[in-house]
Amino acid sequence: MSRTSSTTRARLIQAALELFTVQGVTETTTRQIAELAQVNEVTLFRHFGNKQGLLLAVIEDSGVFTRLGESLRAQVDQTTTFEQALTNYGRDRLQVLTQMPELLRSVVGESGKYTVEHRQALGEGVTQANLDFANYLTTVIQRDRLHLRLSAEKLASLVNGMLFGYLVIELTSEFHRLWQNQEDFLQSLVELILHGAFADAELQRREEAEEEPGSGDTGEIVRQLVPDSSPNLPSPAISSETVADLPPSLVHAILQQAKKSGFRDYALAYVLFGAGLRIEEIIALERSHQISDTHRHLLQVTQGNLRQVPVNQRIMGKRYGSYTRNPLNQWLKNRKDDRSPLFVNEALERMSVPELRSAWRDFTSGLETPSPSIEQARQTWCVEMLMRGMNVEDLSILSGLDVKQLEPYVRRAREKTALDRAIRLDQKP
Repeated sequence: MSRTSSTTRARLIQAALELFTVQGVTETTTRQIAELAQVNEVTLFRHFGNKQGLLLAVIEDSGVFTRLGESLRAQVDQTTTFEQALTNYGRDRLQVLTQMPELLRSVVGESGKYTVEHRQALGEGVTQANLDFANYLTTVIQRDRLHLRLSAEKLASLVNGMLFGYLVIELTSEFHRLWQNQEDFLQSLVELILHGAFADAELQRREEAEEEPGSGDTGEIVRQLVPDSSPNLPSPAISSETVADLPPSLVHAILQQAKKSGFRDYALAYVLFGAGLRIEEIIALERSHQISDTHRHLLQVTQGNLRQVPVNQRIMGKRYGSYTRNPLNQWLKNRKDDRSPLFVNEALERMSVPELRSAWRDFTSGLETPSPSIEQARQTWCVEMLMRGMNVEDLSILSGLDVKQLEPYVRRAREKTALDRAIRLDQKP
């Protein structure tokens, strides 16, 4: 981007911020923004597409969404405990958001008037910010060898939701008696997380250490977190997720219908059933995240639990190409762009979670009633790996799920194995 182009973009963002703050988003027109920025309205459309795109750029430019991942990675080394990492994040987010109160009031107050595309753009920004925070939490959790009840993604969602809720109340009401000030709220939030996110035995030990006489600085002891290797620390609760893996015939039908839909959809279906990734992990993939040669095809997962995952050529008993020639390789080979994301939309931008879900609905429609959910692809992959002989510990490494969370999958695999054996016994003379 040239310096002139960059300057024009900055003027448009600043003009939009000023008008959105004074008039609100829906009452501000693109013509008004262009006039204030002293550019042609066509220039605005060339940079941002429409007013919705400009609004998202205004919020991104504030630092709420963009550059969050980079700044959080730098913050990790500045913390020594989980409590400190959580407090620093909350304080930083509140500071950024409270610098733009009028814009936030406008965004919240007028949200019911926004188009679906507008809400989707904002939702994507929120999702990306949440993924960045989840990665930050994952790094701290792994560094401190913590054992939590919730996944990093769920914990990040809860914290961000409470931070935003606090700001909505602060910006839309006066004279409430909920908390004394911002620090009072933040301290209460951190205490809630510390007492609700850890396993029961860990919490009990921390509380007992706090009460033990002569144990030194109790404030520091409260911040001591029990490592995973502690024999008194129980595994996290068994996942309540219902495993609903798909039958081979339906999986192959989905892959065939995805193939008819185009190279990208075929590659998406292939990765879903061949690597067992979550949708957030798939959209975060870059071209550089794949390793492919005649002996292997791997994907480097950078969201959530950092790991490498093989892409299986054999899915539910049927082979889909080779390590060097398969639906994913074909998709990349037929692309005419040089964009870095592994999966892009028609505008050659990184696919969003809603877009990936929409693609899934398109190439699974009409195959079964009700239609299978995209989460069932990952469940199917986990069960298939166990059925093919993978042990639980190895599957835990590849899936990013802990052993306890995999127990429902183990039971499902045993159910299918028992059923197959019963059928074979019945077929014997």
